[in-house]
Amino acid sequence: MKFYWVKTNWLIKRLFHRYIWSIDTKERAVYLTFDDGPIPEITPWVLAQLQKYHCKATFFCIGDNVAANPEIITQINSAGHRIGNHTQNHLNGWKTQNKIYEDNIINCQIELDKVTTTNQLPLLFRPPYGKIKPSQAKTARHLGYRIVMWDILSADFDTTITKEQCLKNVLTGIRPGSIIVFHDSKKAFNNLQYVLPKLLEYLQQHNFACKPL
Repeated sequence: MKFYWVKTNWLIKRLFHRYIWSIDTKERAVYLTFDDGPIPEITPWVLAQLQKYHCKATFFCIGDNVAANPEIITQINSAGHRIGNHTQNHLNGWKTQNKIYEDNIINCQIELDKVTTTNQLPLLFRPPYGKIKPSQAKTARHLGYRIVMWDILSADFDTTITKEQCLKNVLTGIRPGSIIVFHDSKKAFNNLQYVLPKLLEYLQQHNFACKPL
C-alpha cells in the first residue's frame, strides 16, 4: 500500500493555502467529490444513490471519459451537480512538462464545454493524484480555475484495505465543510458500493447536508 493521508495534515493546508482543502462554513454541510469518471458501469449508480438521499456532489471528470460518455455528463448536469476538470488523460503533474499539462487541462475543458448545459462557474480543477507543480498551479489559476484538493481521502481506490476501513476513513474525520474524495472508477467500486450508501445514511441521520462546490 502506498503512503497517503486519509485526513489531510494541517501543515500541508497551511503551506498550500491557495488550494481549496475544505469549505469554511458554520453549516452542517459536507462536499462529496468523485474523481476519474464518467464511467458507464459506475457513475449512473452514484447518481442514483445521491438522488435517493437528495444529495448534490461535484464530479471531477477526465476528458477522454467525457468524450466517450457524453450522455452521462448530461445526466450529471440535469441532476444539478457540479462538474470539474481532471485533465484530459489523468496526468501526474510532477512527471509532466508544463506545456503538455496546460494543453491537457484545456483539452479536457473543450470536451466538457461540448456537453455541459448548465452554469459551471467558477471553473474547478483537481490535479490527478493531487500532484501539481507550483508553475502548473499558476497556469491553472491564470486559465480561471480554482484548484480543489480535499480534507478527507476515502482511499476507496486502495484494494488492500477492507470496505469497513474505507468507511471508517471517512466517518472518523468528517467535519462541517469537509471535502471528501471518492472515485467513480472500476478499481474503487468494490469499496465505493459499500461505503457510499452507508455514508449517505449517516449524513442524513446526523443532519448533514451534501452540497456541490
